[in-house]
Amino acid sequence: MKPMSILKTTFIVSLLLFTANAFAWSYTTAVKNSQLGAVTTAIGTTGVLEIGPTGMGSVCVSFALNNPAAAAASGGVLTLSGFPKTATASATCTAAEARIRTATAGTDIVTGLTVTATGGGGNITLDNTSINSGQSATMNSFSLTAGN
Repeated sequence: MKPMSILKTTFIVSLLLFTANAFAWSYTTAVKNSQLGAVTTAIGTTGVLEIGPTGMGSVCVSFALNNPAAAAASGGVLTLSGFPKTATASATCTAAEARIRTATAGTDIVTGLTVTATGGGGNITLDNTSINSGQSATMNSFSLTAGN
C-alpha cells in the first residue's frame, strides 16, 4: 500500500470512529428533569397551550394552563396538570400541531408539539382532532419527554 493510501485509510477510519461516537452521549435523568423544570418556569403564571393545523398557520383552540403548569418532571417526562381540560374552539381545523406560550399572543416556550386523538401517541391527546368553531374541545393529556 502506498503511503498516501495508508493516510487516506487512516483518516477515513478515524472519521468513522468519531462519527459513531459523536452521538453516544446523553443527559442524566436529573439533568433532563431540570431542563423540563425550566420549561415550567418559563411558562409562567398565565401560560396557554394553543392547538392548530400542521404548520400552526392558525389557532383553533386555546387552553389556559394551571399555575404552576406542571408538577416537577419525573423520569425525564413533564406532564401538565389539571386534565382533562375543556375549551371552546375559536376556528375550524384538523388539529395536528401545538405550542405552549407564556400567554395568549405571548412568547413561544415549546413549539412543534404533536396532537393526536386519545390513544394516538402524540404529546397532546384530544377527544377529537376534527375541530369546528364553537365546539367544546377536550384535551385529555399532555406529556413532553426530554431528549438525549
